Amino acid sequence: MKKYRIPSVTLFLIGLVTIGTAWVQSPSQATGENWPQWRGPYQTGVSDAENLPTTWSGTENIVWKTALPAWSGGTPIVWGDKIFLTSPTQGTGEVTTQPPEPRRGRRGRRGGRGGGRSPGGDELLLLCISRTGGDIVWQRELDTGNQLHRKGNDSSPSPVTDGKHVWVVTGTGAVAAFDMEGKEAWKRNLQDDYGKFGLMWGYASSPLLYKGALIIEVLHGYRTDDPSYIVAFDASSGREMWRQERSTDAFAESPDAYTTPALLEHNGTTQIVISGGDYITGHNPETGKEIWRSGGLNPHQEGNYRVVGSPLVVEGIIYAPTRKRPLLALRAGGTGDITDSHLLWKWEGAGAPDVPTPVCDGTHFYMVDDRGLATCLNAKTGEVVWGPERTAQGTVSASPILADGKLYITNEYGITTVIAAGPAFKILATNELDGSYTLSSPAVSGSNLFIRTGTHLYCIGAE
Repeated sequence: MKKYRIPSVTLFLIGLVTIGTAWVQSPSQATGENWPQWRGPYQTGVSDAENLPTTWSGTENIVWKTALPAWSGGTPIVWGDKIFLTSPTQGTGEVTTQPPEPRRGRRGRRGGRGGGRSPGGDELLLLCISRTGGDIVWQRELDTGNQLHRKGNDSSPSPVTDGKHVWVVTGTGAVAAFDMEGKEAWKRNLQDDYGKFGLMWGYASSPLLYKGALIIEVLHGYRTDDPSYIVAFDASSGREMWRQERSTDAFAESPDAYTTPALLEHNGTTQIVISGGDYITGHNPETGKEIWRSGGLNPHQEGNYRVVGSPLVVEGIIYAPTRKRPLLALRAGGTGDITDSHLLWKWEGAGAPDVPTPVCDGTHFYMVDDRGLATCLNAKTGEVVWGPERTAQGTVSASPILADGKLYITNEYGITTVIAAGPAFKILATNELDGSYTLSSPAVSGSNLFIRTGTHLYCIGAE
């Protein structure tokens, strides 16, 4: 795998801060130096990082770029001097800007490994890349049997780390833990343990790490009659701590979800928030038992309301995207059915996302739809601040991030629109990279952005 350097760029080392306790990662233990999971240190797409670049091109403000084996929706995560990302091995042909169409399985067929072959190879990898120079430090095989599921392949889930270990889940069901030097701590397989995945478009949820537990959701139903569930493993050993079934009356494709769990800290307690299967639910992290439940994700009880956008929790408000409309905002707290009692506002207008997860700083709630139209709402009331406004032309699947007073929106052509954060819409820059198929959300560490396109991982920073 060839690595490219831009010789005119001065490489520099960001001061490193090691935080947290072994096997623990929660939103209250984070800084702008690390991006330990898919939605960053606070699980909201927000970073404290400063002095981030506003403009770049294929050569301008590129600290380094590293060729990757294949395309993936998996987002890079960053801790200290290491970057981790998942990838299939190199395929037999060139990486294309669009994956081939999948072979659609017969409705009702059990098992979740249907679909066509990915442009990547059969093996699924975890890569460790140097934060400072872009060198591939080590790679480990996670599983075989990679397949294409329309926009995703089986490397779609993003890893999570606490700075001592890194954990990863694949679309084939493999769950594995490694230390920072690549030594395997444990490995198991969800499908072997609990039955085949039954999602229409393959498994894509990223794991959540909380107080020594690796928490994983499997929300499915289109291709299986098995119940959806949440499971927690001891992060150090892989031992099952608890497994809780999650009921739903959703039908057809609506039980399927590609969301990632979020943490809710409220009144001195912590809960796990799960979205999908027509409901948002809160769970006890010690047992997995359900505490509260809200309907409203699928108000007309349609059969195609699978959910992709993940929930996020900011300042006691739970935001839950659906299949575009409605987007719900719920007040934290309560037990049992909180569908009506805790609804703060819902958005049913234009500009709501299907695939990209929104981002919120507690004052403004930013969302971008799949066509690249950006909207800003009042985070507390749902009132429109601005939008929908056009960003760069092209489909958006990556989730936006907010850092250094800027909103970064990357589309499938690797074009990033940079917008000034705040109550006035202003495009600061439109930046293009290599134009290859880009699904992965950007990551932030120190004064650098990390953008994964279909062919490379880029480290972007001011020259």
